Amino acid sequence: MATITSSDVQRENRIPPRQVLTRKWPVLYHGSVPDYAYFDSLGQTHQDWRAQWTFRIWGLVEAPWQCNYHEFIALPRVEVLADMHCVTRWSKLDNVWEGVSTRTVLSKVKVLPEATYVMVHCEQGYTTNLPLDDFLGEDCLFAWKHSGQPLEPDHGYPVRLVVPGWGPVQDKHNEYVSPFLLR
Repeated sequence: MATITSSDVQRENRIPPRQVLTRKWPVLYHGSVPDYAYFDSLGQTHQDWRAQWTFRIWGLVEAPWQCNYHEFIALPRVEVLADMHCVTRWSKLDNVWEGVSTRTVLSKVKVLPEATYVMVHCEQGYTTNLPLDDFLGEDCLFAWKHSGQPLEPDHGYPVRLVVPGWGPVQDKHNEYVSPFLLR
């Protein structure tokens, strides 16, 4: 398994202005947690969902691709050390994420040249979009573990997208800014 250290943990000032350092991981989940998450967290593994869970890539690609959960976690794994900065003003340092890199996932398709953004679709109809170049950062991954433990239902279980450069980030003048002001 490849290990990657995100450049954000190498900054001199790791906590952006007006952010508060936390040791805990605040729950900011909105909506219901999928039923299968409760079965697994209670040790009552409900195996059926893993074969039915689908990861798909479609859109501006030559041909769509999809896999189930078993196939997804069988892809080559990476481990990423990165800080987490939430727009709700907290920062959690030295997170270790395990999963599959966004580069590996996107290598399953041929992206058309006119594709410049990625739209990520998640549970409960949640979506987010980001520039393709940001999505393909060396330290970006779809994680299923955090600090050696499977993700909890309230923190994105079974898989969450991790893009360390998003959140409050530093510009070239060493000022922290919101990524929404940059995009």
